[in-house]
Amino acid sequence: MKQKRVLIIHAPGSNRDSDLAEAIRIAGGNPEIIPLSRLRDNGKSWNEYFMLVLPGGFSYGDALGAGRLWAIELQTAFEDALLEFVESGRPVIGICNGFQALVKARILPGNAQTATLSFNSSGHFECRWVTLKPDFSNPSPWLQELSSILCPVAHGEGRFLMQEGEMLPREQIALTYTFEDGSLANGNYPTNPNGSTDDIAGITNQQGNVLGLMPHPENHIHPYQNPFWSRSKHFEHNKKTNGMGVKLFENGLKF
Repeated sequence: MKQKRVLIIHAPGSNRDSDLAEAIRIAGGNPEIIPLSRLRDNGKSWNEYFMLVLPGGFSYGDALGAGRLWAIELQTAFEDALLEFVESGRPVIGICNGFQALVKARILPGNAQTATLSFNSSGHFECRWVTLKPDFSNPSPWLQELSSILCPVAHGEGRFLMQEGEMLPREQIALTYTFEDGSLANGNYPTNPNGSTDDIAGITNQQGNVLGLMPHPENHIHPYQNPFWSRSKHFEHNKKTNGMGVKLFENGLKF
């Protein structure tokens, strides 16, 4: 069977492109990392691809705020191509900086709602492992048969906030920060590492084909990436959790 082609957009300062490419290859896709300049100058068609991926990193050095300049470029140079891809129902995922860009380009949450990803409540960069739980009130194919995901976060501006007076519909919440036993973090730091409203770690658009999240499931696709994988007291837990980030990308390829 021919593998589905996946477009990973490289913005200046992106640094998780290769990690995502490996995750997608393991999930069964055919990833291609294409710089924004090549997409812009050579007219590379987005319609050649089944899935669109915006990786993490520090695009444009986080000038004017994390993801802001990337969002502006998406809105000015690629608006038609991006909107056509989204409206076609094909899968789109933005992780960390990619999530920030999708929010600031108003692709997420969509529906004329306004949200942002602001500075962490802790006041500093957070680099730690977290537990994510899918919210099955959201019918998105991204979440089908998905179990909890243990993976790292690495961001300074990951606090999800809606505009004052607005509330994200429950069916658009995709992933939340939880304790290891699956209970909600309820804002407790560092289980919720950034202070996001309602412990939100990831959201979708209303259609469910666009997913954005701050944590990095692409950095838990091999057993040895789990910091506890070789410690005997965590052995049974690790057998269940090692590589748990792969399922998310498998779901994207099943759209």
